[in-house]
Order: sequence, then structure tokens, then C-alpha cells
Amino acid sequence: MSDADLLARLRGGDHAAFDAIFRQWYEPVVRSANRVLHDPGVAEELSQDVFLELWRRRETLAPDSSVAGYLMQAVRNRSLNHLRHLQVQKKSAVYVEALSEPAEHADADTQAGELQDAIREAIDALPPRTREVFLMSRERNLRYSEIAEQLGVTVKAVEANMSRALRQLREKLSPFLPSAGE
Repeated sequence: MSDADLLARLRGGDHAAFDAIFRQWYEPVVRSANRVLHDPGVAEELSQDVFLELWRRRETLAPDSSVAGYLMQAVRNRSLNHLRHLQVQKKSAVYVEALSEPAEHADADTQAGELQDAIREAIDALPPRTREVFLMSRERNLRYSEIAEQLGVTVKAVEANMSRALRQLREKLSPFLPSAGE
């Protein structure tokens, strides 16, 4: 069966066509993700997400599109988004670490209490959607793709909200952060 036939059947909701595409392309998609991520477990997880998204978007696929092209581009994008997410986590971990270390001259308990209050106030001051995205990421440990799915927005929108949240938190909590020269 040709790619065009498989795509037409997939667009019509044919489970057998999806199964055929999955069997043919799963391993190449996982290998492609792993080349970017160097983490087989995450590569498989992202690949499964790509196939799930293919099924969800099947009706909107262009009739002349390439299944292989769609899958490879989707897994590449997800892999790169995952790497960006890891970078954001590493950067925020530095700030969390800095926020949790008490200054040498201050009473540690007092400063910790002040810091906790300042963090809560800074989070409460975020715009509602930005705060929701931030808390879903940090308190519930959800991936950006999971947040996007639950909120019905794109991963890019989640990334933008997280970026905004971290920037605003950095600004509001700057008195607690070590200066660049320290």
C-alpha cells in the first residue's frame, strides 16, 4: 500500500492504517529522537507522543503530505523542545538554589521565612494563566506538552508563559538573589 493510500485511510480514521504507519515508522522515529536527545527512554516517550498527535490530527493532515516527513519533523521539534525545557529547568534550578541558601550574616530561619513569603507573593502576583502554567510545571512536575494538552494551548504558549513567569520572579526576587559579582 502506498503512502498516499495509507494517509487517505488514516485521515478517514482507519485504525489498521494507523497501525501500519506505526509499525513501519516507530523505530526510525525513535532513532531520530535518540540522535538528538541521547536518552533512549525519553526518545521513546516523545516518539509515542508524536504518534498520538498524528492520530489526533489525522483529519487535518494535508492529503498530499508525507507521513515520513510529518513524523520526522514532529519528533525533531519535540526533541528540541524537550532540550529547551531541560535548559530552562537547569537555569531555574540555579535560582531556586540561590533562593534557598541563607546569607551568612542573616538569621537563617528568619530569612527562610521571608524568602518563602516573598516567593509566594511573587507567584501570586503573576498573571493568572502564567501562574497556572508555572504551578503546573513546578508543583505538579508536568512536562510542557502535558500542560499544553490540559490547558488546550500550544507548547509554545506554555514556553512563553514559563519564560514570562521566570523573568517576573527573577525581577521580584532579585533582592534575595546573589549579585553577579558575588
